Amino acid sequence: MTQDIIENPHRVLKVAETAAFLGSTKSWLDQARLRGDGPPFVRIGTGRGARVGYRLLDLQNWLASRVRRSTSDTGEA
Repeated sequence: MTQDIIENPHRVLKVAETAAFLGSTKSWLDQARLRGDGPPFVRIGTGRGARVGYRLLDLQNWLASRVRRSTSDTGEA
């Protein structure tokens, strides 16, 4: 996966692949999309046939934005 990020940061992962990458669950990602507090996602297609995916570059940036120095660090400037 690390080599993929270097070679193709715009690769789109499926929800299950993203959950594995983040050490999370598909359910958490589904809920985070509804709440709007998860990583950015792409919607491919329209209607009932639409699929959701996550670009590796977006996942890396989202993770970097969540780095904290302590449990009281809210990340706000």
